[in-house]
Amino acid sequence: MRSSFQVRSRVATESGFALIAVLWLVAAMSVMVTGIMLSVKSELKVAAFTRQTLMAKAVAEGAMQLAMQAVVAQGTRPDKIVEAPVSYAGQDVMVRMIPMTGYININRAPVDLLVALFKTGAGLDDASATNLANSIEMARRTPGPSGKPPGFEAVEDLLHIPGIDYPIYARVAPLVTTDSGGSGQVNPQAAPPNVLNIVAGGNEAAVSRFVNARGGDNVGADTSGMNGAWLSSGSSSRTVELTARVPLPDGGAVVVLRRYQITNSSRDGLPWRVFYADSQVEPAPQPHI
Repeated sequence: MRSSFQVRSRVATESGFALIAVLWLVAAMSVMVTGIMLSVKSELKVAAFTRQTLMAKAVAEGAMQLAMQAVVAQGTRPDKIVEAPVSYAGQDVMVRMIPMTGYININRAPVDLLVALFKTGAGLDDASATNLANSIEMARRTPGPSGKPPGFEAVEDLLHIPGIDYPIYARVAPLVTTDSGGSGQVNPQAAPPNVLNIVAGGNEAAVSRFVNARGGDNVGADTSGMNGAWLSSGSSSRTVELTARVPLPDGGAVVVLRRYQITNSSRDGLPWRVFYADSQVEPAPQPHI
């Protein structure tokens, strides 16, 4: 027969294993519960951020609509960059308006301006820039099924041009348009600095002087550092780009961009239509360590 000591030893061993198993189970459940809590907190944080960004976009949209109402009510076409706060939903939203004549129109721009676009704007060599510019010229002159050249309906159509890959497209897309009308020249009073840099052949000092001089109502700012053949004299436009920036509670911001054409025949009855839309979230600045 087994001694009572052996029986007690076996019972103690089995009890020890049971205790270890229970402790492991408790630890596993603790880890699982902690993971669930972290997941819930993360989801709540994401949901709150999504709600904030959606509200910010709505505020930006409202502010831009008010800005467009003011433009239409004035009865004049914008001919230069205008930036001003617009009060909407209890917030002052900074809205920037740029006439599309401040961009390079790939349907009308002269070939040498297109060469400068790819050379200065995309960083290509002379031969590559010239080839792409000539390819665009050929595309906008070649008749389509209707017997007339179809032209470019959207900036994204540049990707159909042989030799224009996405990295090149991404560099030139913010500089061009298909909807400004006019002669294909650039209105310097409406052009953002990155477009002026093309017209100035990369002369950043000349661009900086001009931008600083045109800051007020100084429409006579010096353009001698730019190619005058590519410039128009303050032409107005029925198409405009509006950008609104709405701050977020975390220090970031939502930036909404819309391009409008002023018209009397929009489907929703408004005196304008949106033909391009984009938005992005600017992250909060990170503290310096």
